[in-house]
Amino acid sequence: MGLFDIFRRRHKKEQSVEQPSTQSTTTSAVTSESTTGSLSANSLTSLVTSTSQSISVSVSESVSESTSLSVAESVSSSQAEVSETESVSVAVSESVTNSEQTVASLVEQSLTQVAGSSQSTISSVASLTSTSTSEAANEGSATVEDTVAEGSTVDEQNSAASDEERKYDSGLAKSRHGFGARLNKFLANFRHVDEDFFDDLEDMMIESDVGYDMAMKLSDSLREEVKLQNAKSKQDVSNVIIQKMVELYDAAGEDEQSGINFAKSGPTVIMFVGVNGAGKTTTIGKMAARYKKQGKKVLLAAADTFRAGATEQLDVWAKRDGVDIVTGPENGDPAAVVFDGVKKAKDEGYDILFVDTAGRLQNKVNLMNELAKMKRILTREIPDAPHEVLLVLDATTGQNALNQAKLFKESTDVTGIVLTKLDGTARGGIVLAIRNELHLPVKFVGLGEKVDDLQAFDAGEFVYGLFKGLVTTD
Repeated sequence: MGLFDIFRRRHKKEQSVEQPSTQSTTTSAVTSESTTGSLSANSLTSLVTSTSQSISVSVSESVSESTSLSVAESVSSSQAEVSETESVSVAVSESVTNSEQTVASLVEQSLTQVAGSSQSTISSVASLTSTSTSEAANEGSATVEDTVAEGSTVDEQNSAASDEERKYDSGLAKSRHGFGARLNKFLANFRHVDEDFFDDLEDMMIESDVGYDMAMKLSDSLREEVKLQNAKSKQDVSNVIIQKMVELYDAAGEDEQSGINFAKSGPTVIMFVGVNGAGKTTTIGKMAARYKKQGKKVLLAAADTFRAGATEQLDVWAKRDGVDIVTGPENGDPAAVVFDGVKKAKDEGYDILFVDTAGRLQNKVNLMNELAKMKRILTREIPDAPHEVLLVLDATTGQNALNQAKLFKESTDVTGIVLTKLDGTARGGIVLAIRNELHLPVKFVGLGEKVDDLQAFDAGEFVYGLFKGLVTTD
């Protein structure tokens, strides 16, 4: 996971967000094409109307001309015969009558022929118009539907991705600004690489909560690079420092599984451990909502029976999330609640069982014995359980969180970290220290107070969110 690869990949993502506008342009083009089809159909309709009118005029003129000529000739002939002799008046009268009948017959035949031809032409043009319009409309409609469907999918994907990016961006703002301020202060005195440079670098890294161990490794790593001889400017020095931090972070997490280990069959059991006040109960409530939304059948076990209000708090979350909960009496046996919870999860086909536990570090020995007893009960009922033991740490406590992690790791089999309240602290560098010193994967991070602000940990988004604006790429 090279630093610059992360930043370049992110730039490509940001460019891909512009694709919906291209899709929109394509849709507009298709719509325009469909409209053009409709205009063509309208043009054909106008042609039909124009042709029909022309035919009507032609028929009218033809009939008028034919009638006038026939009548004129017949009248002229009749008048000539009348002037020669009055005896043929009856014949003239009959001739005129016959001429009128002939003219009427001719007119009727002409009208019938022209009308038939006109109707045939109109029908043909109308049929062509209807076919063209239908084909254009169908093709346009199908293309538009396909384009809209494709655009909708792209929009949803881009929307989900951009939402996660926004959460990391805003959630790590304080850490980013804090680290940036320390880095800028450090670089303000940069002149050349010497022992003072490395001493100041180590101090700056420790102040940034990345841990003493990582600060020493970073310093040694930079010495091996011939004291940054290729870094000519402050920005070059900044890039090299951050690049090395990311490389060390990446190396420490080799073969690390940041996803939840779900059971192959039956309920997945997840225990939550951590000191009181770290946010265990709230984390359980948010995770229950997350998996309930995914269609999982979720059960909660309120095994923190000694802290006042712990059971009531978890019960409120259960009602809010619409999930079931198993509780016990105040100051009762936590192991009994765990037993009832795992039995119910098995018998009633639950997908996930979340187990809340106490966190009384002042009674360290008793607490660890209590946790061990719970694990034995879970393993007895479900051989692979618990499938996860998540340690909840408060990011605002900085190095204290790291010390808590070491303590719990020594006493119980922690499989992953949930780092809460990351948005409220400038100590986001603690993630680097946790991976480097404990080799435990961070599986979830709290980036805000809303239910959906608990996000599955994404190393790439974390690195980008922590160092955004501090790194320049070609």
